[in-house]
Formats: sequence, structure tokens, C-alpha cells
Amino acid sequence: MSSAQSLSPEQFPARMINEFSYCPRLFYLEYVQQEWDHSADTLEGKFVHRRVDTQSGSAPAAADLEDSVRIHARSIDVGSEKLGAIARIDLLEGESGWVTPVDYKRGSAPDTPERAWEPERVQLCLQGLLLRDNGYNCDEGVIYYAKSQERVPVPFTAELIARTLEMLNEARSTAESGQIPPPLVDSPKCPRCSLVGICLPDEVNLLGPSQLPLPLQEPDSRPEPRVRNLVPARDDKLALYVQGQGHSVGLKGDLLEIRDRKEVVAKARLMQVSQLSLFGNVQLSAQALRELAARDVTILHLSYGGWLSAVTTPPPHKNIELRRRQFQAAGEKNLCLYLAQAFVSGKIRNSRTLLRRNGRELTDNVIHRLAEWRHRAEKAASLEQLLGLEGSAARDYFGNFTRMLKVSDNACATFDFTSRNRRPPRDPVNALLSFMYSMLTKDMVVTLIGAGFDPYLGFFHQPRYGRPALALDLIEEFRPLIADSVVIGLINNGEIRPSDFISRAGSVALKPDGRKRVLEAYERRLDTEVTHPVFGYSVSYRRILEVQARLLGRFLTGEIAGYAPFCTR
Repeated sequence: MSSAQSLSPEQFPARMINEFSYCPRLFYLEYVQQEWDHSADTLEGKFVHRRVDTQSGSAPAAADLEDSVRIHARSIDVGSEKLGAIARIDLLEGESGWVTPVDYKRGSAPDTPERAWEPERVQLCLQGLLLRDNGYNCDEGVIYYAKSQERVPVPFTAELIARTLEMLNEARSTAESGQIPPPLVDSPKCPRCSLVGICLPDEVNLLGPSQLPLPLQEPDSRPEPRVRNLVPARDDKLALYVQGQGHSVGLKGDLLEIRDRKEVVAKARLMQVSQLSLFGNVQLSAQALRELAARDVTILHLSYGGWLSAVTTPPPHKNIELRRRQFQAAGEKNLCLYLAQAFVSGKIRNSRTLLRRNGRELTDNVIHRLAEWRHRAEKAASLEQLLGLEGSAARDYFGNFTRMLKVSDNACATFDFTSRNRRPPRDPVNALLSFMYSMLTKDMVVTLIGAGFDPYLGFFHQPRYGRPALALDLIEEFRPLIADSVVIGLINNGEIRPSDFISRAGSVALKPDGRKRVLEAYERRLDTEVTHPVFGYSVSYRRILEVQARLLGRFLTGEIAGYAPFCTR
């Protein structure tokens, strides 16, 4: 047997039968949709396998195996067209003409009669069946638990073999069905699953297809929270911004070094970087680019003023099922209108909440009118009508925006805001709003790419060259909560001053120092935890962007009844 046996793409990995036995939905996400995310357990497992994943030792073919030969070989590939499966055996031991596969696992042996969990036993049994099909004598395997340093023998009984073959056939049928299995219900397996943030088991069960579409429900009629807090509240990684003109980003070991000519002005650990934003003329070395791509870090190229001009990503997400459904849904007129109503309704509702909380001496009964615009938006008969209603609501909202600002007498003239203008913004407040909307769009583009969407095909915003339409759709509900809130806080807290802006030919832009403080405030806002109004757990705004994108995907694939915009109370 060769340790580098040729593998057919139709052959089923033995590791996947472990996942299927643990949770059919986990198997489908990982094997069919090619989703993956690390957890503390998977990283620990990777550490445990660091030695056995290195090929060493020799394993003669079964026909050449003599009784006197002892085998001790690591990382052995074995496959079988008859079984339609392949496996990489961590360690293969052999003596007296018999071989024994040894599978390494993190943790300790469970306190069960078999001293091993079923997913581990069926995976090991399949390895044994593959060895038998290649002519070896094999009647048992061994699971080695790294934490307890214990070897647990697993006899390949007739019952275990039948169960293994049953699991193999069911897993293959599930993969071929094209239907993702439903989530487990209140299962103790979910909290330690590395894909729980992608699967969203409790959220999908709560919003399942039997529920009413949430955008049509009033907030008080929503179901009581009964969702476990399985999604990490915050992302451990951070966004890295480089805005110094003429700076370059290079790689040194596990560090990204930002240099001004030859002088290193900043460093960042690769493992802590979630995305890299380059403003204007910033260069990136080929070595750094390759390493960032290998770690699935998205690189965003922005103009000096913050406009998104290009995105560098690893190869596209492998979940083609979601993109196919996205493209199909974008051609369904009624579905586009339903989603657009949800996006606009969420935006108006959150605008109204922000005004109600922060506005002083609001004019013309604006709170009542915004509620009326929202109700009318939810009943709009066409995208064109909805666009007009959104514009009317925006005029009312921005007409009172200045009443949320607390400006000193010295800065009163600088931050005098009368209406929204852009391209280019003609006053400091509009410059701040435009910059924040650009950053929010940038983050939604990164989120959508990570979730498997095409960010350039939307449902409300129509496709236009270079416009990330779906990202613009999904940020509607977050504009007041994140972007507008940051602008109000910067001005009211005195973090941004009139001297932080430059005016040229009627357009206004931020100076580098002012932009740095704005980005710091923006990242603080994204890191702020807020209680989810439907699920009841606390989660950061950055995480909510991902949760909303994944819920949109679950809705498009028919797993939940509707898409509910994120609205605070």
C-alpha cells in the first residue's frame, strides 16, 4: 500500500461519518456546503494531531506483509472503490500479519460501557473496513485519548460493522439529497460545536417555517426569548486600518509590519487580524498577501476618502447552493419586494428610535410621521413606491437630525446640519455620515463574502457596476444604530472638532488625525454588546451583522419563514 494513495473525488472521507453520526446537519454544513470555523476544541485537536499528521514509517502492501514484519507508520492514506470511502489513518500498527489502526482524539475516554463515543467508533471501524478491503487482516482498532493518555481497544464486531455501513449509506444519501437536515433541538452537543455560529440551531428552530414572517409582527407579539447564548458575543479578531500615504505592509514571521519607508511604525499579529483596510496609496507585499489569503482575511482597498474601490479575497466561498438561491430569488419580484420592505421598515423603525431617545424639541410630530411611513412601507405595492416612502422618511429624519446634536457655541457653525448631501459632502456632518456609511458598507461586504453571498446582487438596491447592492440592502437597518450613532457621539462628546476637517472647492473631508479618531469610535461601536430583541442574548453589533446575514441565507433556503430586520426597542 502506498502512503500517498491516489484519492478519487467520489470517495467518502471516513472523518465525515464521524460528523454525520454526531449531527447530520454538521455533516451537511461541513461536507456539502464546505463551511468551516475553528473552536477551542478543534484547535486543541489540531495540536494533538501535529505529530501523527506527519508521514513517517513504512507500511508494505498486504501481499508483501510477512508475519515477522512490525509496522509503525503515521499518516497513512487508504481508500476503497467498493466501499466508496477513503481515510487517513493517524497511526498504523502491525504485528504477526495483523494491522491495527490507531485514531488520536483529544480529551479523555468517556465513562460509557464501550469507553468511546459512537462517532469515534464508526469512524475507526470504517478505517478497519478499508484496510480489510485492501487485503489486510484487521479485527480491531484503538482510540488514543491524549488528555488521559489512554488506549481504548475497539473490536470490529458484526453489530459495529453493520452500524458503520448504515451510517455510510445514510450520509451519502443526505449529501445527494441537496436538503440540509434540520438543527438538533436543545441538544447538549451544540454549545461545543465549532459551526454553531454558522448553523444557528436555536435561532432556526425558533424562527422555523411554521412561524409567521416576523416583519409582519408587532414587536410586542414576538415570541418570548428561549434561545441559548451559543453564538460568541464578540469576535476575538480585529480590523486593521492603514491610512498613512506611502506606507507599506509587509510580513515578518507571524507579524504584519506597517512601514513608513524603512521605519516600522506599527505591528499586528496575523492571528488577531480579521480584515485589512488600505486607504489610498498603501502597498502590500506579495508575501503578506499570500499569508492573509491563506488565513481567509479579506483585504479592502479604499480611496483616500474611504470609498470602497476593490476587494481582495481568497477563492470564492464553496457554498454554491446559497449563491444559486440568491440569484434565483433576485429574479422573483414578490420576494424582492418582501425583503425590501423588511430592510426599509427596519431602517425607519431604528431611525425613529434614535430620534426618540436623543432628540430635543422635535418638530412637526416627526415621531408619529415616521411610524406612519413605516406602516406604509410595509404595505408598499412596488419597489418604486417603497423608494419614495423611504425618501420621505429620510427627509423627516434628517430634518430633525441636528436636534440630536449638542454642540458648543464655538463649534455651532461647523456642525450646523440642514439636510443630507453627498458626492461630495458639503459640510462636516455630511462628511462624517458619508464616511461612516462607507465603513459600514465595507464591513457588510466582508460579512456577506464570509457567509457565502455575492455582495453585488441585491433585492432592494438594483445591480449597478461596482455597487455592492446586497451589502447596501442589509446595512439599511444598521445605518441609524451604528453609523448615525457614532456621528452623534463623536460630536456630542467633543471627540471630533472643527479643525479635524478640510474644505476644498465646496467639498469637506476628514483630516488623517480626525479620521483615526472616527475609526476608533466606529470600532468601539461595533464592539458594543446589545441585547437581541428576539433571541434575548447579548451580542456585539459586529456579530449581529453576521447573524442577520446568515438568517437571510436561512430564509432564502427555506429554513425559516421570514427575514426580520434587527430593531432595538
